Amino acid sequence: MTPEDISNLLRSEFGEAVTDTVLEGGHPCAHVVAPRWAEVAAFLCHDSRLEMNLLRSITALDLVAENQLACVYDLQRISLDRLGELCTETHEFAVRVTVDRDKPVIPSVASVWPTADWHEREAFDLMGIEFSSHPDLRRILCPDDWVGYPLRKDYEFPFRRPRSTNCRTRVTKQPWPIPS
Repeated sequence: MTPEDISNLLRSEFGEAVTDTVLEGGHPCAHVVAPRWAEVAAFLCHDSRLEMNLLRSITALDLVAENQLACVYDLQRISLDRLGELCTETHEFAVRVTVDRDKPVIPSVASVWPTADWHEREAFDLMGIEFSSHPDLRRILCPDDWVGYPLRKDYEFPFRRPRSTNCRTRVTKQPWPIPS
């Protein structure tokens, strides 16, 4: 199935929930509104025409100029009926879900693709995107008492290590002999 076919199928099934599609280039993508994302995800995974059974990654984006955050879900169909053989019947597609930066909430898709569990926790931990209905949404990389979201573009680190003056000592004596 081509990216155009996938895009047309999503538009026919979900109408206004698909706000835009970008099919040029090597990363075809549909933009889906956050409230309908869980429904669209289940369709992408379970519909017999698509069977997008692999969530490769979730990439969180900080769109400061638009005052938004986004997640890009990279999906792929891998044929499971001929395991061990070269799989030539695959298709790939991405879905981008954009939310307001001040209240970033996206429905969790961990029940659709179990891989999403840790990817969503990482996006929560580093970008502050909350995933409603997530089974265990807590920090995964930063300590539990960490304040803020360190991958946001406007994040200011809470501390700076003072420069040590001892690290710039002068070599006053040559430590090894210089051959003549």
